[in-house]
Amino acid sequence: MSVPSRSKIKIGSKVMIIQKQDQASGELTQGKVERLLTKSPNHPHGIKVRLDTGEVGRVQSLDET
Repeated sequence: MSVPSRSKIKIGSKVMIIQKQDQASGELTQGKVERLLTKSPNHPHGIKVRLDTGEVGRVQSLDET
C-alpha cells in the first residue's frame, strides 16, 4: 500500500499516522491534521504531520470513517 502524497492531505483531514516509537510494532494512531511538517510533495515513509493532540508522525493512510 502506498502512502498518500502531500497534496491529498489537508488541515483537518482524518488520518492514520505511525509515530517514531511505534515503527517497530506498526501501531497506528488516528487523528486530525493540525499542521503539515514535510515540505516535499512525496516521502517514501509518509508525509510528517502534527495532529490536533500534539502527536507527530508520518501519514500511512487517510481515514475514510
